[in-house]
Amino acid sequence: MGLLEKFKEAVRKEDLFLADDLLLLAVSGGMDSVVLCELCRQAGYRFIIAHVNFGLRGAESDRDENFVRELGKKHDITVWVKRVDTAAYIAENKVSTQVAARELRYQWFDELLSGSGGGNDQPRWVLTAHHADDNVETMLMHFFRGSGISGLRGMLPKQDRIVRPLLTFPRAMLLDFAKQQGLSWVEDSSNASEKYTRNYFRHTLIPLANKIFPEAEHNLRENIRRFREAELLYQQAIRLHTRKLVRIVGPEIHLPVLALKNATPLNSIVYEIVKPFRFTPQQVGDIIRLLEGEQAKYVQSPSHRIIRNRKHLIIAPLQSEEPQHVLIEAGEPGVEFGDWSLTIEEIPAPGARIIDDPGIASLDRKKIAYPLMLRKWKQGDYFYPLGMRKKKKVARFLIDRKLSPTEKERVWVLESGKKIAWVVGLRIDDRFKATAHTKKLLRIAVKKKA
Repeated sequence: MGLLEKFKEAVRKEDLFLADDLLLLAVSGGMDSVVLCELCRQAGYRFIIAHVNFGLRGAESDRDENFVRELGKKHDITVWVKRVDTAAYIAENKVSTQVAARELRYQWFDELLSGSGGGNDQPRWVLTAHHADDNVETMLMHFFRGSGISGLRGMLPKQDRIVRPLLTFPRAMLLDFAKQQGLSWVEDSSNASEKYTRNYFRHTLIPLANKIFPEAEHNLRENIRRFREAELLYQQAIRLHTRKLVRIVGPEIHLPVLALKNATPLNSIVYEIVKPFRFTPQQVGDIIRLLEGEQAKYVQSPSHRIIRNRKHLIIAPLQSEEPQHVLIEAGEPGVEFGDWSLTIEEIPAPGARIIDDPGIASLDRKKIAYPLMLRKWKQGDYFYPLGMRKKKKVARFLIDRKLSPTEKERVWVLESGKKIAWVVGLRIDDRFKATAHTKKLLRIAVKKKA
Protein backbone atom coordinates (compact mmCIF):
# COMPACT_ATOMS: atom_id res chain seq x y z
CA MET A 1 0.00 0.00 0.00
CA GLY A 2 1.44 3.35 -1.04
CA LEU A 3 1.49 6.50 1.08
CA LEU A 4 -1.64 7.94 -0.56
CA GLU A 5 -3.70 4.86 0.35
CA LYS A 6 -2.25 4.81 3.87
CA PHE A 7 -3.04 8.50 4.22
CA LYS A 8 -6.69 8.04 3.22
CA GLU A 9 -6.94 5.01 5.51
CA ALA A 10 -5.58 7.05 8.45
CA VAL A 11 -8.22 9.74 7.78
CA ARG A 12 -10.97 7.10 7.86
CA LYS A 13 -9.60 5.12 10.81
CA GLU A 14 -9.14 8.18 13.05
CA ASP A 15 -12.34 9.84 11.77
CA LEU A 16 -10.36 13.03 11.13
CA PHE A 17 -12.81 14.74 8.77
CA LEU A 18 -15.51 14.07 6.19
CA ALA A 19 -14.67 13.71 2.51
CA ASP A 20 -16.57 16.87 1.53
CA ASP A 21 -15.35 19.09 4.41
CA LEU A 22 -13.47 22.23 3.38
CA LEU A 23 -9.99 22.01 4.93
CA LEU A 24 -7.46 24.71 5.83
CA LEU A 25 -3.93 23.44 5.17
CA ALA A 26 -1.10 25.11 7.08
CA VAL A 27 1.64 25.21 4.43
CA SER A 28 5.06 26.64 5.23
CA GLY A 29 6.63 25.57 1.95
CA GLY A 30 8.79 22.91 3.58
CA MET A 31 8.81 19.30 2.45
CA ASP A 32 6.31 18.05 5.05
CA SER A 33 3.61 20.60 4.26
CA VAL A 34 4.12 20.28 0.50
CA VAL A 35 3.59 16.50 0.80
CA LEU A 36 0.43 17.12 2.87
CA CYS A 37 -0.84 19.45 0.17
CA GLU A 38 -0.12 16.90 -2.57
CA LEU A 39 -1.76 14.04 -0.68
CA CYS A 40 -4.92 16.08 -0.11
CA ARG A 41 -4.94 17.10 -3.78
CA GLN A 42 -4.55 13.52 -5.02
CA ALA A 43 -7.15 12.28 -2.54
CA GLY A 44 -9.66 14.75 -3.95
CA TYR A 45 -10.20 16.67 -0.70
CA ARG A 46 -11.40 20.27 -0.82
CA PHE A 47 -8.90 22.65 0.77
CA ILE A 48 -7.49 26.16 1.08
CA ILE A 49 -3.85 26.91 1.81
CA ALA A 50 -2.88 29.20 4.70
CA HIS A 51 0.64 30.58 5.05
CA VAL A 52 2.10 32.81 7.78
CA ASN A 53 5.08 35.03 6.97
CA PHE A 54 6.76 35.61 10.33
CA GLY A 55 9.31 38.03 8.87
CA LEU A 56 12.13 36.52 10.93
CA ARG A 57 14.46 35.46 8.10
CA GLY A 58 14.35 38.48 5.82
CA ALA A 59 14.47 37.58 2.12
CA GLU A 60 14.14 33.89 2.97
CA SER A 61 10.73 34.50 4.61
CA ASP A 62 9.56 36.35 1.48
CA ARG A 63 10.92 33.51 -0.68
CA ASP A 64 8.80 31.00 1.29
CA GLU A 65 5.70 33.16 0.89
CA ASN A 66 6.23 33.48 -2.88
CA PHE A 67 6.80 29.72 -3.19
CA VAL A 68 3.49 28.97 -1.45
CA ARG A 69 1.65 31.50 -3.60
CA GLU A 70 3.06 29.86 -6.74
CA LEU A 71 2.10 26.41 -5.42
CA GLY A 72 -1.49 27.62 -5.13
CA LYS A 73 -1.45 29.05 -8.65
CA LYS A 74 -0.02 25.82 -10.06
CA HIS A 75 -2.91 23.74 -8.74
CA ASP A 76 -5.57 26.49 -8.82
CA ILE A 77 -5.91 26.47 -5.03
CA THR A 78 -6.84 29.52 -2.96
CA VAL A 79 -3.93 30.78 -0.82
CA TRP A 80 -4.41 32.99 2.25
CA VAL A 81 -1.30 34.76 3.56
CA LYS A 82 -0.81 36.58 6.86
CA ARG A 83 2.23 38.76 7.55
CA VAL A 84 2.94 39.25 11.27
CA ASP A 85 5.44 41.30 13.28
CA THR A 86 6.84 38.43 15.31
CA ALA A 87 9.67 40.47 16.85
CA ALA A 88 7.20 43.01 18.26
CA TYR A 89 5.00 40.21 19.62
CA ILE A 90 8.02 38.62 21.35
CA ALA A 91 8.99 41.94 22.95
CA GLU A 92 5.45 42.72 24.08
CA ASN A 93 4.62 39.28 25.47
CA LYS A 94 8.12 38.23 26.61
CA VAL A 95 7.93 34.78 25.02
CA SER A 96 10.37 32.72 22.97
CA THR A 97 10.46 32.84 19.18
CA GLN A 98 8.91 29.37 18.95
CA VAL A 99 6.09 30.21 21.35
CA ALA A 100 5.40 33.50 19.57
CA ALA A 101 5.25 31.80 16.16
CA ARG A 102 2.89 29.12 17.46
CA GLU A 103 0.57 31.60 19.16
CA LEU A 104 0.44 33.95 16.18
CA ARG A 105 -0.15 31.11 13.76
CA TYR A 106 -3.00 29.52 15.70
CA GLN A 107 -4.62 32.85 16.54
CA TRP A 108 -4.94 33.47 12.83
CA PHE A 109 -6.17 29.94 12.14
CA ASP A 110 -8.88 30.42 14.79
CA GLU A 111 -9.96 33.64 13.08
CA LEU A 112 -10.19 31.87 9.72
CA LEU A 113 -12.20 28.96 11.14
CA SER A 114 -14.62 31.28 12.92
CA GLY A 115 -15.20 33.56 9.91
CA SER A 116 -18.63 34.54 8.70
CA GLY A 117 -18.71 32.50 5.49
CA GLY A 118 -20.52 29.50 6.93
CA GLY A 119 -21.76 26.42 5.08
CA ASN A 120 -19.55 24.64 2.56
CA ASP A 121 -17.45 27.79 2.01
CA GLN A 122 -16.20 27.84 5.61
CA PRO A 123 -13.13 25.75 6.51
CA ARG A 124 -13.94 23.28 9.27
CA TRP A 125 -10.50 21.96 10.21
CA VAL A 126 -6.89 23.14 10.24
CA LEU A 127 -4.54 20.45 8.90
CA THR A 128 -0.89 20.57 9.94
CA ALA A 129 1.96 18.45 8.57
CA HIS A 130 3.28 17.13 11.90
CA HIS A 131 4.66 13.63 11.35
CA ALA A 132 5.88 10.73 13.51
CA ASP A 133 9.39 12.16 13.95
CA ASP A 134 7.91 15.44 15.22
CA ASN A 135 5.86 13.48 17.71
CA VAL A 136 8.90 11.59 19.02
CA GLU A 137 10.66 14.92 19.59
CA THR A 138 7.58 16.33 21.33
CA MET A 139 7.27 13.30 23.59
CA LEU A 140 10.97 13.45 24.60
CA MET A 141 10.80 17.19 25.33
CA HIS A 142 7.75 16.62 27.52
CA PHE A 143 9.55 13.76 29.29
CA PHE A 144 12.64 15.82 30.13
CA ARG A 145 10.61 18.84 31.20
CA GLY A 146 8.54 16.67 33.51
CA SER A 147 5.16 15.63 32.22
CA GLY A 148 2.22 13.45 33.05
CA ILE A 149 1.02 10.67 30.81
CA SER A 150 -0.78 13.12 28.51
CA GLY A 151 2.61 14.61 27.64
CA LEU A 152 4.20 11.24 27.02
CA ARG A 153 1.58 10.27 24.43
CA GLY A 154 2.66 13.29 22.39
CA MET A 155 0.38 15.06 19.96
CA LEU A 156 -2.98 13.59 18.98
CA PRO A 157 -4.17 13.10 15.38
CA LYS A 158 -7.21 15.24 16.19
CA GLN A 159 -7.44 17.83 18.94
CA ASP A 160 -10.23 20.39 18.96
CA ARG A 161 -10.19 21.66 15.37
CA ILE A 162 -6.55 20.83 14.69
CA VAL A 163 -6.02 17.72 12.56
CA ARG A 164 -2.62 16.02 12.05
CA PRO A 165 -3.20 13.32 9.39
CA LEU A 166 0.53 12.55 8.91
CA LEU A 167 1.23 11.83 12.57
CA THR A 168 1.81 8.09 12.14
CA PHE A 169 4.17 8.45 9.16
CA PRO A 170 7.95 8.91 9.64
CA ARG A 171 9.65 11.73 7.78
CA ALA A 172 11.62 9.27 5.64
CA MET A 173 8.36 7.95 4.17
CA LEU A 174 7.23 11.48 3.32
CA LEU A 175 10.59 12.25 1.72
CA ASP A 176 10.38 9.11 -0.45
CA PHE A 177 6.92 10.16 -1.62
CA ALA A 178 8.12 13.70 -2.39
CA LYS A 179 10.98 12.38 -4.52
CA GLN A 180 8.75 9.86 -6.32
CA GLN A 181 6.26 12.59 -7.18
CA GLY A 182 8.98 15.03 -8.27
CA LEU A 183 7.82 17.62 -5.72
CA SER A 184 9.83 20.76 -4.99
CA TRP A 185 9.97 22.61 -1.69
CA VAL A 186 11.98 25.22 0.21
CA GLU A 187 14.36 24.64 3.13
CA ASP A 188 14.13 26.73 6.29
CA SER A 189 17.70 27.59 7.31
CA SER A 190 16.65 27.91 10.95
CA ASN A 191 15.93 24.16 11.03
CA ALA A 192 19.68 23.56 11.15
CA SER A 193 20.23 25.79 14.19
CA GLU A 194 20.53 23.99 17.52
CA LYS A 195 19.65 27.11 19.50
CA TYR A 196 16.08 25.79 19.28
CA THR A 197 15.34 22.92 21.67
CA ARG A 198 13.52 20.82 19.10
CA ASN A 199 16.46 21.02 16.67
CA TYR A 200 18.84 19.82 19.39
CA PHE A 201 16.68 16.76 19.93
CA ARG A 202 16.38 16.24 16.17
CA HIS A 203 20.03 16.65 15.20
CA THR A 204 21.93 15.51 18.30
CA LEU A 205 20.04 13.62 20.97
CA ILE A 206 17.96 11.22 18.87
CA PRO A 207 20.85 10.32 16.47
CA LEU A 208 23.00 9.52 19.53
CA ALA A 209 20.26 7.25 20.90
CA ASN A 210 20.01 5.53 17.51
CA LYS A 211 23.75 4.79 17.59
CA ILE A 212 23.41 2.95 20.88
CA PHE A 213 19.98 1.41 20.18
CA PRO A 214 19.48 1.06 16.41
CA GLU A 215 15.73 0.64 16.90
CA ALA A 216 15.42 3.56 19.31
CA GLU A 217 13.33 5.83 17.11
CA HIS A 218 11.02 3.01 16.04
CA ASN A 219 10.60 1.95 19.67
CA LEU A 220 9.80 5.52 20.71
CA ARG A 221 7.07 5.68 18.07
CA GLU A 222 5.63 2.44 19.43
CA ASN A 223 5.82 3.81 22.97
CA ILE A 224 3.74 6.80 21.89
CA ARG A 225 1.06 4.42 20.67
CA ARG A 226 1.18 2.51 23.99
CA PHE A 227 1.08 5.71 26.04
CA ARG A 228 -1.92 6.90 24.05
CA GLU A 229 -3.80 3.72 24.95
CA ALA A 230 -2.57 3.87 28.55
CA GLU A 231 -3.85 7.46 28.83
CA LEU A 232 -7.34 6.30 27.84
CA LEU A 233 -7.32 3.81 30.74
CA TYR A 234 -5.82 6.44 33.04
CA GLN A 235 -8.52 9.00 32.23
CA GLN A 236 -11.24 6.40 32.78
CA ALA A 237 -9.87 5.72 36.27
CA ILE A 238 -9.54 9.44 37.03
CA ARG A 239 -13.17 10.03 36.04
CA LEU A 240 -14.28 7.28 38.46
CA HIS A 241 -12.30 8.82 41.33
CA THR A 242 -13.53 12.33 40.46
CA ARG A 243 -17.18 11.25 40.55
CA LYS A 244 -16.64 9.75 44.01
CA LEU A 245 -14.67 12.64 45.47
CA VAL A 246 -15.82 15.90 43.91
CA ARG A 247 -18.84 17.74 45.25
CA ILE A 248 -19.80 21.01 43.56
CA VAL A 249 -21.06 23.64 45.99
CA GLY A 250 -21.89 26.85 44.12
CA PRO A 251 -18.61 28.19 42.71
CA GLU A 252 -16.57 25.85 44.94
CA ILE A 253 -15.34 22.28 44.76
CA HIS A 254 -15.45 20.34 48.06
CA LEU A 255 -13.27 17.25 48.55
CA PRO A 256 -13.74 15.03 51.62
CA VAL A 257 -10.39 14.79 53.38
CA LEU A 258 -10.72 11.21 54.66
CA ALA A 259 -11.86 9.76 51.34
CA LEU A 260 -9.16 11.66 49.45
CA LYS A 261 -6.42 10.47 51.82
CA ASN A 262 -7.49 6.88 51.18
CA ALA A 263 -7.47 7.30 47.39
CA THR A 264 -4.66 5.56 45.47
CA PRO A 265 -2.47 6.72 43.75
CA LEU A 266 -2.93 9.92 45.73
CA ASN A 267 -0.50 12.22 43.89
CA SER A 268 -1.99 11.53 40.46
CA ILE A 269 -5.59 11.79 41.64
CA VAL A 270 -4.96 15.10 43.44
CA TYR A 271 -3.14 16.56 40.45
CA GLU A 272 -5.81 15.60 37.92
CA ILE A 273 -8.56 17.09 40.12
CA VAL A 274 -6.76 20.41 40.68
CA LYS A 275 -5.13 20.76 37.24
CA PRO A 276 -8.16 22.48 35.61
CA PHE A 277 -7.82 25.22 38.25
CA ARG A 278 -4.26 26.08 37.10
CA PHE A 279 -2.37 24.30 39.87
CA THR A 280 1.01 22.83 38.90
CA PRO A 281 2.50 19.38 39.56
CA GLN A 282 4.99 21.07 41.90
CA GLN A 283 2.12 22.20 44.19
CA VAL A 284 0.69 18.72 44.70
CA GLY A 285 2.94 18.07 47.72
CA ASP A 286 1.72 21.24 49.43
CA ILE A 287 -1.90 20.28 48.74
CA ILE A 288 -1.37 16.81 50.23
CA ARG A 289 0.17 18.43 53.32
CA LEU A 290 -3.13 20.29 53.75
CA LEU A 291 -4.76 16.85 54.03
CA GLU A 292 -2.48 16.11 56.97
CA GLY A 293 -3.60 19.29 58.73
CA GLU A 294 -0.17 20.91 58.59
CA GLN A 295 0.31 24.60 59.18
CA ALA A 296 -0.06 26.03 55.67
CA LYS A 297 -3.36 27.90 55.47
CA TYR A 298 -3.89 27.45 51.76
CA VAL A 299 -2.31 26.69 48.38
CA GLN A 300 -2.97 29.19 45.61
CA SER A 301 -2.93 29.17 41.80
CA PRO A 302 -3.36 32.22 39.54
CA SER A 303 -7.13 31.70 39.63
CA HIS A 304 -8.03 29.57 42.67
CA ARG A 305 -7.17 28.78 46.27
CA ILE A 306 -7.33 25.43 48.10
CA ILE A 307 -8.21 25.68 51.80
CA ARG A 308 -8.52 23.00 54.48
CA ASN A 309 -11.82 23.40 56.32
CA ARG A 310 -12.39 20.71 58.95
CA LYS A 311 -13.34 17.61 56.98
CA HIS A 312 -12.98 19.06 53.48
CA LEU A 313 -10.52 20.64 51.10
CA ILE A 314 -12.23 23.51 49.32
CA ILE A 315 -11.19 24.73 45.89
CA ALA A 316 -12.53 28.27 45.58
CA PRO A 317 -12.06 30.99 42.96
CA LEU A 318 -10.02 33.96 44.06
CA GLN A 319 -12.18 36.91 44.95
CA SER A 320 -12.62 39.24 42.00
CA GLU A 321 -11.75 42.89 42.43
CA GLU A 322 -14.67 44.67 44.03
CA PRO A 323 -15.15 47.74 46.27
CA GLN A 324 -14.08 47.03 49.83
CA HIS A 325 -16.01 50.01 51.28
CA VAL A 326 -19.42 51.31 50.23
CA LEU A 327 -20.86 54.53 51.70
CA ILE A 328 -24.64 54.79 52.06
CA GLU A 329 -26.06 58.28 52.46
CA ALA A 330 -29.38 59.10 54.13
CA GLY A 331 -32.29 58.63 51.77
CA GLU A 332 -30.58 56.12 49.49
CA PRO A 333 -32.97 53.23 48.75
CA GLY A 334 -30.16 50.72 48.54
CA VAL A 335 -26.81 49.71 47.01
CA GLU A 336 -25.15 46.79 45.28
CA PHE A 337 -21.94 45.21 46.52
CA GLY A 338 -20.18 42.09 45.30
CA ASP A 339 -22.80 39.49 44.41
CA TRP A 340 -25.41 41.12 46.66
CA SER A 341 -27.96 43.90 46.63
CA LEU A 342 -29.12 45.76 49.72
CA THR A 343 -32.39 47.67 50.08
CA ILE A 344 -33.27 50.17 52.79
CA GLU A 345 -36.63 51.54 53.90
CA GLU A 346 -37.88 53.54 56.88
CA ILE A 347 -41.23 52.46 58.33
CA PRO A 348 -43.24 53.46 61.40
CA ALA A 349 -42.44 51.13 64.28
CA PRO A 350 -45.89 50.91 65.90
CA GLY A 351 -47.62 47.90 64.43
CA ALA A 352 -44.58 46.88 62.38
CA ARG A 353 -43.65 43.24 62.51
CA ILE A 354 -40.07 42.29 63.31
CA ILE A 355 -39.26 39.74 60.61
CA ASP A 356 -37.33 36.72 61.86
CA ASP A 357 -34.96 36.46 58.92
CA PRO A 358 -31.14 36.83 59.13
CA GLY A 359 -31.25 38.49 55.71
CA ILE A 360 -33.39 41.33 57.09
CA ALA A 361 -32.18 43.74 59.77
CA SER A 362 -34.77 45.77 61.71
CA LEU A 363 -32.90 48.58 63.44
CA ASP A 364 -34.00 51.52 65.59
CA ARG A 365 -33.77 54.50 63.23
CA LYS A 366 -33.01 56.89 66.08
CA LYS A 367 -29.82 54.97 66.90
CA ILE A 368 -28.54 55.13 63.30
CA ALA A 369 -26.04 57.79 62.25
CA TYR A 370 -25.46 58.40 58.54
CA PRO A 371 -23.54 57.84 56.39
CA LEU A 372 -23.54 54.11 56.86
CA MET A 373 -20.42 52.18 55.93
CA LEU A 374 -20.67 48.78 54.26
CA ARG A 375 -17.37 46.90 54.23
CA LYS A 376 -15.67 43.52 54.49
CA TRP A 377 -15.09 42.44 58.08
CA LYS A 378 -11.52 42.41 59.36
CA GLN A 379 -9.54 40.94 62.22
CA GLY A 380 -10.12 42.91 65.43
CA ASP A 381 -13.76 43.75 64.59
CA TYR A 382 -16.21 43.19 67.42
CA PHE A 383 -19.91 43.73 68.06
CA TYR A 384 -22.62 42.87 70.60
CA PRO A 385 -24.63 40.00 69.06
CA LEU A 386 -28.37 40.39 69.50
CA GLY A 387 -29.38 39.14 72.94
CA MET A 388 -25.89 39.49 74.44
CA ARG A 389 -24.61 42.14 76.90
CA LYS A 390 -20.95 41.36 76.20
CA LYS A 391 -19.02 42.17 73.07
CA LYS A 392 -17.74 39.40 70.84
CA LYS A 393 -15.11 39.41 68.15
CA VAL A 394 -16.54 38.90 64.69
CA ALA A 395 -13.84 36.30 63.99
CA ARG A 396 -15.00 34.22 67.00
CA PHE A 397 -18.64 34.68 66.00
CA LEU A 398 -17.91 33.32 62.49
CA ILE A 399 -16.01 30.35 63.94
CA ASP A 400 -18.97 29.55 66.19
CA ARG A 401 -21.21 29.71 63.12
CA LYS A 402 -18.93 27.07 61.54
CA LEU A 403 -18.37 29.13 58.41
CA SER A 404 -15.71 27.84 56.03
CA PRO A 405 -12.68 30.05 55.29
CA THR A 406 -14.13 31.00 51.90
CA GLU A 407 -17.51 31.79 53.43
CA LYS A 408 -15.76 34.01 55.98
CA GLU A 409 -14.06 35.92 53.18
CA ARG A 410 -17.46 36.89 51.79
CA VAL A 411 -18.84 38.34 55.06
CA TRP A 412 -19.60 42.08 55.17
CA VAL A 413 -20.50 44.33 58.09
CA LEU A 414 -22.63 47.49 58.23
CA GLU A 415 -21.21 50.31 60.36
CA SER A 416 -23.04 53.23 61.90
CA GLY A 417 -20.96 55.83 63.70
CA LYS A 418 -17.93 53.48 63.59
CA LYS A 419 -19.93 50.78 65.37
CA ILE A 420 -20.97 47.53 63.71
CA ALA A 421 -24.76 47.54 63.52
CA TRP A 422 -25.11 44.34 61.50
CA VAL A 423 -22.96 41.40 60.50
CA VAL A 424 -24.76 41.33 57.19
CA GLY A 425 -27.07 38.39 56.69
CA LEU A 426 -26.12 36.85 60.06
CA ARG A 427 -26.84 38.90 63.21
CA ILE A 428 -27.62 42.50 64.20
CA ASP A 429 -25.90 44.29 67.06
CA ASP A 430 -27.91 44.38 70.30
CA ARG A 431 -27.22 48.11 70.70
CA PHE A 432 -29.23 48.90 67.53
CA LYS A 433 -32.22 46.64 68.11
CA ALA A 434 -35.77 47.94 68.10
CA THR A 435 -37.46 48.23 71.49
CA ALA A 436 -40.92 49.10 72.81
CA HIS A 437 -39.85 52.76 72.66
CA THR A 438 -38.80 52.65 69.00
CA LYS A 439 -40.85 55.02 66.85
CA LYS A 440 -39.33 54.33 63.45
CA LEU A 441 -37.65 51.24 62.02
CA LEU A 442 -34.87 51.13 59.50
CA ARG A 443 -35.51 47.87 57.64
CA ILE A 444 -32.52 46.68 55.64
CA ALA A 445 -32.72 43.59 53.45
CA VAL A 446 -29.92 41.80 51.61
CA LYS A 447 -30.30 39.25 48.84
CA LYS A 448 -28.11 37.65 46.22
CA LYS A 449 -28.27 39.26 42.80
CA ALA A 450 -29.99 37.21 40.10
